[in-house]
Amino acid sequence: RNMSSAGPEGRKKMRECDGLIDSLVYYIQGAIADHEPNDKATENCVCILHNLSYQLELELPESYAQSIYMQRRNLSSNDKTPGCFGTRSRKVKEKQQDTPLPEEKSNPRGVESLWHSTLIRIYLSLIAKSTRNYTQEASLGALQNLTAGTGPMPFAVARTVVQKANGLPSIRTMLHVSHPTVKKTAVSLLRNLSRNTSLQSDIAREVLPDLVSILPESVPGSDIVCETTASTCYTLYNLTQSNSHNARLLLSADGLPKIIAISMNDCNMFSKASRAASVLLYSLWSHTDLHSAYKK
Repeated sequence: RNMSSAGPEGRKKMRECDGLIDSLVYYIQGAIADHEPNDKATENCVCILHNLSYQLELELPESYAQSIYMQRRNLSSNDKTPGCFGTRSRKVKEKQQDTPLPEEKSNPRGVESLWHSTLIRIYLSLIAKSTRNYTQEASLGALQNLTAGTGPMPFAVARTVVQKANGLPSIRTMLHVSHPTVKKTAVSLLRNLSRNTSLQSDIAREVLPDLVSILPESVPGSDIVCETTASTCYTLYNLTQSNSHNARLLLSADGLPKIIAISMNDCNMFSKASRAASVLLYSLWSHTDLHSAYKK
């Protein structure tokens, strides 16, 4: 567990170690089957896998990178229009989200297991069944790592979490735990998931009212609550930016007074939470059909 946090070279060596990842997955599967999701060894195994999934998309061996990203490169070469905010850029991003991974192997080995649906379901199972905060946080964090990029792998993992493995109910429960780091990681995972436009309706229906409920009534005091609040606002921004129905759902959940209060930050003009709330308010105002409801 300590060695797995030793940096890129350490992660590379451990991912390449024959049988190591397979053994960790095997042990966790046995612990879940024996209804023992809270033992210390399971926690250690999940924390190792969490660390080995960090920056996985960037650090994949060339053989995997070629097969997974060939479609992405072909897509990019077909679009010669540069620009950060142009409509063509947005279309390319949407196409990338629809680009599927190569078909999953039925018996993954080694590094292939790290993004396989079997391990994704194991993480979700541990989130639901374990009462150890470190195990919950590491499981959420591994899924956060796997959904952090912009290529086909993160979006495929996101689809598995939301649609194939029905993971949102378990993640939603973590929004209401008392442990601040677990809650922060759960929100960060939802922020990653909410970037996928094809999943936004499912996510909003399942967790948008819960996201509003965990917003504080004013600018948060502690750093970790401030980061969690900022991440919550950006998640709500993703869900409502292009969807008037979701913006109305936020309104009906009494989110607007909270967001306004968080945006009014007198003591620290550079507060992450206040800035995120202001960005969200600006986006909400773009739904002109809701102006009369906002004013009320």
